[in-house]
Amino acid sequence: MKNWIDIPPVWLVAMLVLAWVQSTQYTLGLSFGGAWADFAGGILVGGGFVLMLLAFTEMRKQKTTLVPHRDADRLVTSGIFKRSRNPIYIGDALILAGFILRWDAVLALPLVPVFVWIIEKRFVIPEENRLRRKFRMDFARYCEKTRRWV
Repeated sequence: MKNWIDIPPVWLVAMLVLAWVQSTQYTLGLSFGGAWADFAGGILVGGGFVLMLLAFTEMRKQKTTLVPHRDADRLVTSGIFKRSRNPIYIGDALILAGFILRWDAVLALPLVPVFVWIIEKRFVIPEENRLRRKFRMDFARYCEKTRRWV
């Protein structure tokens, strides 16, 4: 059960809740400043969902797991994974940043690097260690060609 609770979407929702509470209860009169923030926030949220959709599609096409705590059946290096080893997590971070802009949650902006740090420590590093053990040289070559983030 713990593995199903400790997944990135739960962390994302927790951060979104914190950002929303800050935007509704603790504004302290701070603001990003209107329409540009709404537009930029919408672009970030939309871009995050597109990245995630591209990654989900590629992983399904390769018939490997989407669940972070499971061993992958295949090393996915095609599609969006040619550009980043973690497009789903980048998508999560873009969605968080976008909602922070849309909700005018200025004080919640530090949640983005905190979220990325949590994701890296709880998911990215353990996932990469599993991939490194299972796919050895293929994973090493992939890491040489493709950056962890962007």
